[in-house]
Amino acid sequence: MSNANEDTLRTVYDAFTKGDVDTVMGLYTDDIKFHVSGRGLVSGDYSGKGEVLGFFGKLMELSGGTFHLEVLDILANNEHGITLTMERGQRGGKTLENRAVHVWEIRDGKCTQFRGYNEEGWDEFWS
Repeated sequence: MSNANEDTLRTVYDAFTKGDVDTVMGLYTDDIKFHVSGRGLVSGDYSGKGEVLGFFGKLMELSGGTFHLEVLDILANNEHGITLTMERGQRGGKTLENRAVHVWEIRDGKCTQFRGYNEEGWDEFWS
């Protein structure tokens, strides 16, 4: 049985995979915070919807539009959600196959913070 935060995350990921940015952004607070682990070109901290949208654009630009993810599982309670994903893409002759853990903070049905934890190949792919 799912809870409301699990449903929110499923909607976010479903919209992201379909390129429905308006739905994704509508489920983020204006001051959303993203932290992407690693040392690659897309790693770092992003604050606010504008910077997060720029991060999404960078993923697509650097991967030539090949970046995509698959949700493997979502676990959620009343404050947090954890998403297990497989992220794939192509870039400069490199192939990304990255199992990632996304940790979310969710308040009043909107995502307030994201922390992405990636495998070692993430840095090599985005370097």
